[in-house]
Amino acid sequence: MSADVVNLRQFRKTKVRSEKEAKAEQNRITFGRTKVEKQLTDALNKKAEKAHDQGRLERPKPK
Repeated sequence: MSADVVNLRQFRKTKVRSEKEAKAEQNRITFGRTKVEKQLTDALNKKAEKAHDQGRLERPKPK
């Protein structure tokens, strides 16, 4: 019935390290793109927005 002894200081440090690594991984995904990749994504977003706006129906304004 005895549990393993855990050093809380080491546990906290390990937890902080893993959180920092997770944040670093997310930042690599978010910011680690080349200029060409960013421009391509921007162009695709603008094209999709334009296509969406073209399909919008105009409602007559009430008088």
